[in-house]
Amino acid sequence: MARKILVVGGGIGGLSAAIALRQEGHEVHVVERYPDAHASVFGVGIIQPINALRALDALGCAQACIDAGYPAKAWGAMYDHDGNFIRDIHGTPIESSTLPPMNGVTRPKLHEILTARALEIGVSIQYSTAFETLEERADDVLVTLEGGAQITADVVVGADGVRSKVRGYVLDAELQPRYIGQSAYRQNMPALPEIDRIILQDGPSGMAGFVPIGPDLAYMFFNKPMERGERPATEDLPKALRKELEGFGGLAGRFRDEFLSEDPADIVLRPEESLIAPAPWHRGRVILMGDAVHAITPHLGQGAAQAIEDGVVLGEVLTAHDDHEAAFEEFTARRFERCKLIVETSLNIGEWEMGRLPDFDNVAATMHVLKEMAKPL
Repeated sequence: MARKILVVGGGIGGLSAAIALRQEGHEVHVVERYPDAHASVFGVGIIQPINALRALDALGCAQACIDAGYPAKAWGAMYDHDGNFIRDIHGTPIESSTLPPMNGVTRPKLHEILTARALEIGVSIQYSTAFETLEERADDVLVTLEGGAQITADVVVGADGVRSKVRGYVLDAELQPRYIGQSAYRQNMPALPEIDRIILQDGPSGMAGFVPIGPDLAYMFFNKPMERGERPATEDLPKALRKELEGFGGLAGRFRDEFLSEDPADIVLRPEESLIAPAPWHRGRVILMGDAVHAITPHLGQGAAQAIEDGVVLGEVLTAHDDHEAAFEEFTARRFERCKLIVETSLNIGEWEMGRLPDFDNVAATMHVLKEMAKPL
């Protein structure tokens, strides 16, 4: 049964859901409060594990991401603060797949690829548009947009991120993501030959890392324990990051000495937040997905991957079931434990990086997650 579906949010998850649903013949309209196909963190890259690439392949977007990005031959490797090799993190292949273990791509490019695919297959995207209210009726949902215009939909998909407004229509509790006590610096840099996978470098005050995101481009990140009120002023970001990297050798030392920008606009510092909303993730004809129900810290590179997977599964279940309630129940059943594993393992890695889980094996935990993610959706 073809449905009329409204997707609230034109980010990675919303566009993925829109593509998956439109490919199944549904009429899909996306409303996005930003004025264009924006990137959530402009100029910074995104990790695409093999399970994300599998989901993107189902959307017709995997090859475009690989062509635009950096398909790595292995997931990653660990080094000490001096730059000495510790151990490999090989990743887990997907049976009968030729996809790489990891692809890195810029966020703007990923948004561009998803947006182009959505428009190509007939998704309608309305920018600079937010909704005011949702009113469920007997056979549809009446959606009032800011400005007073009204539209109807058989199903509303809440893909509006960690501060989701749609969430308030589904979950009784006023849920918000929790700051974990760690923030991440990020800055683009040249793609040095040794950055051919995710490189992790454990230091005395935090975890440094490097991710290839194109033939000539990589980004550096540094995860730092930090109270919210400790955030440096924007103009002080270069000085603060330079101080954090004191004592590092290897790649982090070279980044500090050769590539750390003196322009604060080149450095992003974001808090790391976490949320796993209780099931069910739907009420009536409204369903939540992506960061609205599972905000994931970046330690496993799975935040966008899980949102893309959500979109693919949502397309499958809403096509397999004429009853939207049955479709939503299957969606949550297939997604909840998988997303919960990612949220909790990412949190544990963050706790280990902050010295709170000294006996935790981050490589073993990462390998366990990658193995689980290689299983069918």
